[in-house]
Amino acid sequence: MICWEFPARGQWMTIKEFSFDLPENLIAQTPADRRGEDRLLVLKKDTGTLVDQMMTDFASHLEEGSIVVVNNSKVRKARVYAQSETGGRVEFLFLEENLDHSWNAMVTKTKKQHVGKRYTFSNADGTYTRTGWITAELEDGTRSIAFEESLDENFFQTLGHVPLPPYIKREDSFSDETRYQTIYAQKEGSVAAPTAGLHFTQEILSSIEKKGCTIVPITLHVGAGTFLPVRTEKLEDHHMHFEKYEISKESAALINQARTEGRKIVATGTTSVRTLESAFDEATAQVLGGEGRTNLFIRPGYRWKVVDQLLTNFHTPESTLLVLVSTFAGKQNIETAYRHAIENSYRFFSYGDAMFIC
Repeated sequence: MICWEFPARGQWMTIKEFSFDLPENLIAQTPADRRGEDRLLVLKKDTGTLVDQMMTDFASHLEEGSIVVVNNSKVRKARVYAQSETGGRVEFLFLEENLDHSWNAMVTKTKKQHVGKRYTFSNADGTYTRTGWITAELEDGTRSIAFEESLDENFFQTLGHVPLPPYIKREDSFSDETRYQTIYAQKEGSVAAPTAGLHFTQEILSSIEKKGCTIVPITLHVGAGTFLPVRTEKLEDHHMHFEKYEISKESAALINQARTEGRKIVATGTTSVRTLESAFDEATAQVLGGEGRTNLFIRPGYRWKVVDQLLTNFHTPESTLLVLVSTFAGKQNIETAYRHAIENSYRFFSYGDAMFIC
């Protein structure tokens, strides 16, 4: 049962107000047999109207001249197993490299992972081995780990696993290396896929361009901030982790020109939303090109600046992503849409179906 009600005037909102019950069989454990063969629920946010479609119909719902923004970050095989000096098997999720070439990581059995503890990272036959040690215990529960020599992408390609989210109850497979990656992924750095983009095939992208729309890339490297649970009761007390983003001058110019001409800005996924809204400069009323870091948490009361329409997946209960889409579309609209999706057996979460909010 979904039960989302607005609080009485003057009361703060709690994360529990974004909870719902989801049958376990609707949590997609694998992608569709073929990329792009997903269902698409179209939500008209002004009227609350819902239309059941397929992703192959997506371009037909776009206005000519729209800018479709995609996140071209590439998922790193960031989940790596190690053996601790006491013999235990420990899983690291490498989040971000620091200036001193140490890495911040989420670690299993966190309370046992103390400063100075050493770990061996090795492949099955022992032909590739690296040794690391904890250098800091961070306030958010993550750890910093240093190595005798800087890690490169070969470390992750040799030892790493695709970082599937915990609600996918299986080990990663060879097919996940391509299916948990958008077809336009270019810049390595994410620990989770920008999943709305997983639906796009070259045929669907071509249909978008044939509609007279322009596909514009930006980059946000998905980190812990996107998927960590909200552990505070009040929404206003939750603080997102910082994530790196980059918008080229060319992409910024295309977006700003479209905004000036009154054309729609369509964000592919919540990562694109947060990048665009974070890069907006109030003084110039422009999206700024360049690199940045964002910990933007979009919640009710947020004033939208850039994004007009949103392609997104169905999100987990009590998540910052569900709060974001509820803020964008209206809480009542999302409640109705999610109830419809459950009743009509849409597939949920990373490998699930899509929703277009327009």
